[in-house]
Amino acid sequence: MQLSHSLKMMGTTIDILINSEDPEPQIQTVCHLLELYKNRFSANDEDSELMQINQHAGLTPVKVEPELFELIAIGKKHSLAKPSNLNIAIGPLVQSWRIGFSDARVPSDEVIKDIMPLTNPENIILDEEKQTVFLQEKGMKIDLGALAKGYIADKVMDYLKKEKVTSALINLGGNVLVLGDNPKREQGFWNIGIQNPHKKRGENLGIVTVKNKSVVTSGVYERHLKVGDKDYHHIFDRHTGYPIKTEIESLTIISDLSVDCEIWTTRLFGLPILEAFMTIENTPNIEGILITTDNRIAVSNGLKKDFHLLYNT
Repeated sequence: MQLSHSLKMMGTTIDILINSEDPEPQIQTVCHLLELYKNRFSANDEDSELMQINQHAGLTPVKVEPELFELIAIGKKHSLAKPSNLNIAIGPLVQSWRIGFSDARVPSDEVIKDIMPLTNPENIILDEEKQTVFLQEKGMKIDLGALAKGYIADKVMDYLKKEKVTSALINLGGNVLVLGDNPKREQGFWNIGIQNPHKKRGENLGIVTVKNKSVVTSGVYERHLKVGDKDYHHIFDRHTGYPIKTEIESLTIISDLSVDCEIWTTRLFGLPILEAFMTIENTPNIEGILITTDNRIAVSNGLKKDFHLLYNT
């Protein structure tokens, strides 16, 4: 039996599709898990578990749930890796711009200059034995927005695997993870659309066929702030504090785990095109599709047989 459900959460539309003998209670549990994780990882809800860490910045370590500790540890590791544009300590910068929210604004150069010392991931102190997180400087803020959806999708799918569902799809606003065979396709593959970054949402540039994989796309076209004749997107340069200048319009990563897709779309976004592409080619267990601002498309070698360009784009 197949059952689908949609809900608004985490600033996006979440779609769930389950094939199993008893999908209704499983859908209910998935919704409960989504609510649980939202309340754990949100950088915008004052009562979230993550916000308890941010509110105690420079004051005291905070004991956290194992999953929150794990995700922060993953985030810190990849924030310190090279090359990487991922930085989970970027919270003060995100909050100063607020792009994607009704109170978005362009902060002054002085504000950004003052904020930048508060975005050093080295100053996130983790105590694995005590399961505590301490932000060394007052004003520091962790933001897990670049990783949380992928981590949550993986946790939801872990639950569905334990339930032995026949197949499932979860789409957290463009972060897609599929399990098992697509019952509507003879060979069981799922067709996932790759958004054309130069056209309105829903107009795909291509299709990637996958099974038991996650597909995640990051792009500068998603959220904007327009002030006068200037247009600011929501992906920031961790070194300057301003939206990153890049020839990459969108970057899609395909991997077994959704959190790995999130890690690599964020780590590589904004790097020189050749460096980003060669990193994909040389990193085990990930494949990628890179689209440039002038409409060039690069597809990693391991994905070429599974990516189908729509020629009417």
